[in-house]
Amino acid sequence: MSTSTIDGSSPVKAGSLYKPVSPARRLKNQSATIVFTLCFLIAMIPLVMVLFTVISKGFEAIIKPEWWSGDQFLIGPTSFSGGVGHAILGTILTALIAAVIAVPIGIMAAIMLVEYPNSKLVKPTSFMVDILAGVPSIVAALFIFTVWVTTFGLPQSGFAVSLALVLLMLPVVVRSTEEMLKLVPDELREASYALGISKSKTIVKIVVPTAMSGIISGVFLATARIMGETAPVLILVGYTASVNYDPFQNNMTSLPLFIYNQLANPNPAGEYRVWGAALTLVIVIALANALAALASKLLAPKTK
Repeated sequence: MSTSTIDGSSPVKAGSLYKPVSPARRLKNQSATIVFTLCFLIAMIPLVMVLFTVISKGFEAIIKPEWWSGDQFLIGPTSFSGGVGHAILGTILTALIAAVIAVPIGIMAAIMLVEYPNSKLVKPTSFMVDILAGVPSIVAALFIFTVWVTTFGLPQSGFAVSLALVLLMLPVVVRSTEEMLKLVPDELREASYALGISKSKTIVKIVVPTAMSGIISGVFLATARIMGETAPVLILVGYTASVNYDPFQNNMTSLPLFIYNQLANPNPAGEYRVWGAALTLVIVIALANALAALASKLLAPKTK
């Protein structure tokens, strides 16, 4: 019985449903592979250049233990001493407050969108989430400034920054949670209903735990995104060279605000601090992404 080959090496019986791959198709496949590989390499070039520049210029600062725990209180503009401990604290504190507010609201909104699609609130909620997703950070900051400072007369503070970050974090949490809930098989819901379990308990006990790994990943990624926002801290809080543990009073420095403040320092120490703070921010965000990946792996449903 005569045989033919698919790729020149694997024999195929005559009359089989398989047909040899034509040279033209093989050429198209190889060309597409080369094109996509080149596009990937081109896209990686600016990323590698940015990382190399930030690491090479900021490494000298971050290797000092004082950099992580110290602040800039009573540190002159020409001094290479001090650190960004106060800025790291401000960044983490404002992001945590924003997460505490945005995560429950975002998860509940996503549950309504997926589990209660016939609700009258679905369309307006989805519309508002899409609007928030396209709002620039400076617009969110100006809105909070108008409401928090101008209308209610409350002081600029780290908490006001967190409120602006909530507006930026909400759409990310809602959409990521929504997609994770959609991935939960309907068979799990139907099996729960067949056992007489109510819909609310099915959501709490079955649906949400099954999607929890993806939800946590989305939360961490949203938190990492807002840590690097500059506009809210420029508008809603003032710079301070010392540590502030109270987000409701006085100025509070974050890493983006620290970088902006040091850009006005023409001395070599200013450049030293800028690049050190930039690399510190990259490290903090990278750690948040690593935590997202770890949480996703640990909380993923176990299969036997």
